[in-house]
Amino acid sequence: MERIIGVDPGSRITGYGVIDADQGSLHYVACGVVKTTPQYPFPHRLNEIFEGINEVIQVHNPVIAAVEDVFLATNPRSALKLGHARGAAVVAAMQNGLAVHDYSARAVKKAVAGYGQAEKSQVQHMVKVLLGLSRSPSSDAADALAVAICHANQFQI
Repeated sequence: MERIIGVDPGSRITGYGVIDADQGSLHYVACGVVKTTPQYPFPHRLNEIFEGINEVIQVHNPVIAAVEDVFLATNPRSALKLGHARGAAVVAAMQNGLAVHDYSARAVKKAVAGYGQAEKSQVQHMVKVLLGLSRSPSSDAADALAVAICHANQFQI
């Protein structure tokens, strides 16, 4: 059995999801979001992301991190901020000794919904179904769980 944390980075809201994968069977452990404080300077918000993901890792003890890769945004400034947020999450994982694997949004959607252009609502629904949840997690948490599921499927854990 392998415990995986999936991370959906964002400069305002970073989603996380933790699952256990065991020979093709997936089990929900936890999910949620790290919300940054909008009125704080950007470097402080990056630290909030780092500390939040660090805490989740220390509480749930995953052995692998799967992180959604930065997509090309139409606004270069937004893409840069997203890259910084992703970096804060990756450093938190690395500081805790986790191997980090990157997945594109298209690969994540295809792994969970069977279609690389799936809508957020489709991803939420499929995460709920695949993990046997009684209700759908928030879209950011569902995206993070989807990243973890993508990793589990990729390596047939």
